[in-house]
Amino acid sequence: MRRFRIFALLPLALLLSACNFVVLNPSGHVAAQERDLVVISTILMLIIIIPVMALTILFAWRYRHSNKSARYEPDWEHSTHLELVIWSAPLLIIICLGALTWMGTHLLDPYRAIGPGKSVHPSAGNAVPLDVEVVALDWKWLFIYPQYGVASLNELAAPVDRPINFRITSSSVMNSFYIPALAGQIYAMPGMQTKLHAIINEAGEYQGFSANYSGSGFSGMHFAFHGLDDAGFESWIGTLKASADQLGRGEYTALEQPSENVPVRRYGSVDADLFKAILNRCVTPGKMCMNDMMAIDAKGGLGLAGIPNLMPVSYDQFARSGAVLGPARSYVAAICTPEDSTAAGIAGPVTPALIGTTPILGSGLPLPSFMLNPRSTTSAIDPLPQPSNT
Repeated sequence: MRRFRIFALLPLALLLSACNFVVLNPSGHVAAQERDLVVISTILMLIIIIPVMALTILFAWRYRHSNKSARYEPDWEHSTHLELVIWSAPLLIIICLGALTWMGTHLLDPYRAIGPGKSVHPSAGNAVPLDVEVVALDWKWLFIYPQYGVASLNELAAPVDRPINFRITSSSVMNSFYIPALAGQIYAMPGMQTKLHAIINEAGEYQGFSANYSGSGFSGMHFAFHGLDDAGFESWIGTLKASADQLGRGEYTALEQPSENVPVRRYGSVDADLFKAILNRCVTPGKMCMNDMMAIDAKGGLGLAGIPNLMPVSYDQFARSGAVLGPARSYVAAICTPEDSTAAGIAGPVTPALIGTTPILGSGLPLPSFMLNPRSTTSAIDPLPQPSNT
């Protein structure tokens, strides 16, 4: 019988031995602090949960119907001592949890830089932080090292005990950048930049992945994170620089097309402004960058005169690019007034505003009424939508 019990517990032991408790046994100091926060919070809550569960079983047993020795007090209704215990213990635990959460929120803020004066780990010292620009693609991860002018796909490395400054964005849909051994997860969103500051304290190979479902290729959206010593990291950077592949805007446009289970790629050189263009949604030539558009809006916008500038702005990543997820490329050919402008009260001729192609005059395609001069005509392959009167 004893031998049977041992064999019955063997599958459970094998299952537990195969588990990777990386969240409870991390290698990065930020992740370790987050682990401690979870453990302490759980212990504080168990101070209430365990006695309540134990007393529930005790009362059910002691005051069962068959126990005639239990004291019967039908008129009992109040106990000051019991009320003090019931209310004071949870109140004290809530105060402790609140203080712990408040301190953890500030100390473990992902935007809080790790460095002299603010370091959460003494090993950070005066080391120059490593900058890494992260782009979540469909369905792969791109890592750009601006300090070294190189990049890698689905592979990330960092030196041990050196602070890492991540700048994170996405090319299409929302994802979540997560390396459990290093730090907590943080979202990657198109047209927005999030930050994460972390530090790895033990050499090794760790897993990183997306923790936010993003489509059919989500299950293969993972990468290897290498924690290396200084010499090992410099050697790894050397392998990237030795690669003949280059990552410019044209190569990135091809790379961002949806693909699954993409192997590791390394790029020996990277366009210095690529991440800025990805973040501002203007990698494709002719598209106005979001930061330029916001600067124009901050100064009051452009009105009718800004139509040629506004047309190339599109927040659909695949629109006008001929991708499988969007329509074929199209252009506004011209906006002009071929008739005599003096009849409309405009002094002098009107110069056509060209976008991408030669103006096609006389086609008769109308602009929306809120943009059209009473005596103007236009030629457009891609007319603007009619605004609602509401």
